[in-house]
Amino acid sequence: MVESGEVEQERARPGARSGSGSTRSSLAIGVDVGGTKIAAGVVDESGAILDEARRETPATSPEEIAAAIADVVADLRSRHDVRAVGIGAAGLVDADRTTVLFSPNLVWRDEPLKRVVEERIGLPTIIENDANAAAWAEFRFGGGRNVTDMVLLTVGTGLGGGLVLRGELYRGAFGVGGEVGHMRVVPGGYPCGCGNRGCWEQYASGTALEREARALAQSSPTRASRLLELAGGDPANVKGRMVTQAAKEGDRAAQELLEEVGRWLGEGIASLAALLDPAVVVIGGGVSEAGDLLLEPARAALERTLTARGHRPVLRIQQASFGNEAGIIGAADLARWR
Repeated sequence: MVESGEVEQERARPGARSGSGSTRSSLAIGVDVGGTKIAAGVVDESGAILDEARRETPATSPEEIAAAIADVVADLRSRHDVRAVGIGAAGLVDADRTTVLFSPNLVWRDEPLKRVVEERIGLPTIIENDANAAAWAEFRFGGGRNVTDMVLLTVGTGLGGGLVLRGELYRGAFGVGGEVGHMRVVPGGYPCGCGNRGCWEQYASGTALEREARALAQSSPTRASRLLELAGGDPANVKGRMVTQAAKEGDRAAQELLEEVGRWLGEGIASLAALLDPAVVVIGGGVSEAGDLLLEPARAALERTLTARGHRPVLRIQQASFGNEAGIIGAADLARWR
């Protein structure tokens, strides 16, 4: 027997729709393009990274970003026989997985990234949203490998999301589905970079954790004494990683800050469960390094607010397996099954 929503069989191939002419190669390169760095790796069929390389992300033009991607791919190809490349892009990607429609932290606007990169490297290339690529890695090789329906939440500066439903990446009609961090949970709440107010990521993210920690350090310096010590005495210098450090040391104020983020996370997951009914929600991103200090409050909030609780299975919440390497692994695997 297996848990509800889980499957026993080994996956022979990904379930994502792959258009005509799918071809498998033994090795693929995954590239994760973020706001400050481009990380790439050679990935084998088991999801293992065999080699890695990095470059800084040029901030000035799409052409320079494409050149940096081509350079890091060429570096890895000089040492490995690779036949496909997958790129995880921090932005909205169209349904055909050829164009980055918009990226909040990069200069991409309707950028035909697939064509531009393929012209430079001469290899088949796919483009995928970075959170989708990370979700695929967890589904294939990590916390979601024994289920058909899962959600990845990346709790970092913002709150990213990737959905795998019935064994397929869910991208939506226009390719931009899964932006769960921008579901509004508090009408008229904190302003969000997307232009709205009260988005989920304003309450369940590293940004939210730092905002509340700095406010506590400012208003209650005695309670926040350990945080202030780590921040050199300046509330404005309190960082999320300092909250996690203090909480792991046993500082109660820091633990309560993480509990509050966990509560928001769990209550939002309860809403996702009502809509999508996943078997597991995998939590990644920098804040997830707090482990059970974050996840236990999230689980408790889920169980308190889950629709029809007591009369349905409760989904599993667990920490991601791959950390910052998930985007590389997922993008490479998707390229292998293009």
